[in-house]
Amino acid sequence: MDRYEGICHLDWWANSSTAFGAGEVSVVITSDGDTWSAHGHLLEPDPEALEGFTFLCDLDPVFTLRFPDDATIEVSVHPAAEPGHFTMAEYTSPATRPVSL
Repeated sequence: MDRYEGICHLDWWANSSTAFGAGEVSVVITSDGDTWSAHGHLLEPDPEALEGFTFLCDLDPVFTLRFPDDATIEVSVHPAAEPGHFTMAEYTSPATRPVSL
């Protein structure tokens, strides 16, 4: 089993040149063959950051998870019951998708 535990960034992109909601997160990712699971939490989540995170997840849960070496992966983020905590899954659907406001 492979495991990654560390600090990353979650970036929410409005389009190819405009990022919103970039923030540091602590994540734990485990892999067992072809599947992986991940969870994490926002670092230093003040009320404004929590509100923005929840808003972006509700608007469109697809974020870019950026590792310290600048490698990235698209993930679908799902807030957990505890504020600022979340689970993630790899996003494998089309890159272009409608967002309804």
